[in-house]
Amino acid sequence: MKIGYLDCFSGLSGDMILGALLDAGLPLDMLTAELAKLPLTGYRLSAQPVRRGIITGTQVEVFSEGSAQERRNLEEILNLIERSGLTQRVKKRSALIFERLATAEAKVHRLPIEEVHFHEVGAVDAIVDVVGAVLGLDLLGIEALFSSPLPSGSGTVQTEQGVLPVPAPATLELIAMAGAPIRPSPSPGMELVTPTGAAIVTTLASFESPIFSLERIGYGVGFRDLPTIPNVLPLWIGEKMVEERQLLLLETNIDDMSPELHGHVLERLFEQGALDVWFTPIQMKKNRPAVMLSVIAPSEVEGKMVEAILRETSTLGLRVNRIERHEAEREIVLFDSSLGKVMVKVKLLHGARIALSLEFEDCRRLAQEHNLPLQEVYRIVTAEASTQLLK
Repeated sequence: MKIGYLDCFSGLSGDMILGALLDAGLPLDMLTAELAKLPLTGYRLSAQPVRRGIITGTQVEVFSEGSAQERRNLEEILNLIERSGLTQRVKKRSALIFERLATAEAKVHRLPIEEVHFHEVGAVDAIVDVVGAVLGLDLLGIEALFSSPLPSGSGTVQTEQGVLPVPAPATLELIAMAGAPIRPSPSPGMELVTPTGAAIVTTLASFESPIFSLERIGYGVGFRDLPTIPNVLPLWIGEKMVEERQLLLLETNIDDMSPELHGHVLERLFEQGALDVWFTPIQMKKNRPAVMLSVIAPSEVEGKMVEAILRETSTLGLRVNRIERHEAEREIVLFDSSLGKVMVKVKLLHGARIALSLEFEDCRRLAQEHNLPLQEVYRIVTAEASTQLLK
């Protein structure tokens, strides 16, 4: 599977993402031809090589004129995308980015989502950045996108809405909604992550470091000349490799220990690094009822597992087998449902989101807060999350 990894060490914006995609081999004429399927006029896309420090990359700028800077609400942008000649996949992913951004803006301004009017991010250049990023990933055949932690930036930034703190409130809300990692900025006193860049990455990317064979690198160049580091966004492209992970299956039969201790043993094993623990009812010699304790754990914590089992149970020995396990890709999303926030585990296959499961404790909390049956909370949140996350 071909993947992309964004190394956001020096910032992130929509135009930097486009620049990195073009620098990695995306033909400009192919991108502009696809963007022409949007019912948008009054703009021109420019891409040119620019040097920052010792790194030369591609800088993209969207020149717009006249009404191209008009403000739009979410419904107008979604209608514009839907009326385009783009593929359904590009339409859905682009719409999801703007829906996430509208949700963040609504939270910041304490408004219903339908009353949110985009300012800078509703203009043509922002629409081109968002749709162009989705198109670029598809045209390069990138099936899954990953990202490093995002630099926080600091200070203030001048916007159409006045002077705002950095990160901008919408940017910060987007990062919080995704549960994305954030780190202190190496270049204080400026904005490094824009709302458009944050919306794209928090919607499309997983914040983890995959193992993959690197094939090519593209650099998107920003418009800041930073004093300490080059203002570039590297995009690493390659084939994801299957991570060979040596796992252990540890088992022991127990027939002479109080069942009251089983729960404590399970908790202790998880604390020591177990991946999974379960008990199976069995019959032992002389027809004694017993349980078989089974533990799956990484090989590097074998010593801790053995010691915990021998110390916390009555067994005199245990069996250890080396095993292999196939795992689906997954990502953790903090989903903002109509009932409240719920952590959602999303299952991926070949980069596509195909299923999801909800965090039990979050659903139980919402059931108590709203005085609803737990199964009703599961039904409501599952339906909402499936609609938004499995597009």
